[in-house]
Amino acid sequence: MQSRRDLFPPIEPYRTGTITLDPRHTMYWEVSGNPQGIPALFLHGGPGAGATAVHRRFFDPAYWQVAIFDQRGAGRSTPLGEIADNSPDHLVADIERLRAALGVEKWVAFGGSWGSTLALHYAECHPDRVAGLILRGVFLCRGDEVDWFLYGIRTIFPEAWRTFAGFLPEAERSEILSGYYRRLIDPDPRVHMPAARAWSIYEGACSTLLPNPETVAAFGEDRLALGLARIEAHYFRHFLFAGERDLVARIGAIRHLPAIVVQGRYDVVCPMKSADELARAWPEAELIVVPDAGHSAMEPGIREQLCWRPNA
Repeated sequence: MQSRRDLFPPIEPYRTGTITLDPRHTMYWEVSGNPQGIPALFLHGGPGAGATAVHRRFFDPAYWQVAIFDQRGAGRSTPLGEIADNSPDHLVADIERLRAALGVEKWVAFGGSWGSTLALHYAECHPDRVAGLILRGVFLCRGDEVDWFLYGIRTIFPEAWRTFAGFLPEAERSEILSGYYRRLIDPDPRVHMPAARAWSIYEGACSTLLPNPETVAAFGEDRLALGLARIEAHYFRHFLFAGERDLVARIGAIRHLPAIVVQGRYDVVCPMKSADELARAWPEAELIVVPDAGHSAMEPGIREQLCWRPNA
């Protein structure tokens, strides 16, 4: 039913705007592609990474009407790095507010990494507003996944982990999340920015199958680093999905929806264990394992699977 290809040519949005969510948060949004096309919602990763122009290029502009927004505290939404009134449930409410503002009845949710978490959570809260899901690099936002990110990755990337852990005094390295969190929420940029860069560069360095200096450099850019590191640490500390909120435990609400799950075999940031568990609980979904890819959506094999157009 579909043919694979690489990124589509660059395009500009035909609508942009902001929504005042509350007295503190303002959300940036944009729409690109075909105004009469199939509505799709792009959900960026992190949390806190923000969206960029390249994310429009995953979608055939003749087929899709693509809504993209920067989640609370991320990218062009303001204030950057704000963690007050910032939770997964706030983001779900923001998506519904955007959907109503755009006049969309239902849309396909497209998200990778944290974006897959948010896509699943949104769909399970509002299954009647989702036409299908396209997920990449599945992250279920569980404690064991966070522990892997903070400690387990040293099994594969010991050099990157030593730099990441070594940012903290030796006495704090047994509680990496707490040590970083204290620094990331410090109001002084001289305290929070070095911590943000160290956290974000670590994630970027572990995101590709082969070393990619451009990816690492992008993760070290101030806006991405601050939003990503501070909000990730905030969510990892306060908003894991456990018990009744576990995303796989709630999968029955969306098993009737069509879904594609694209997973790099050698994804170290979000190992394949989570995608495999999701696929076993959701046998109706199509799991595509890319044999020569890591975590990043920009891995060639990942791009090939995510960028598709329906056959004529």
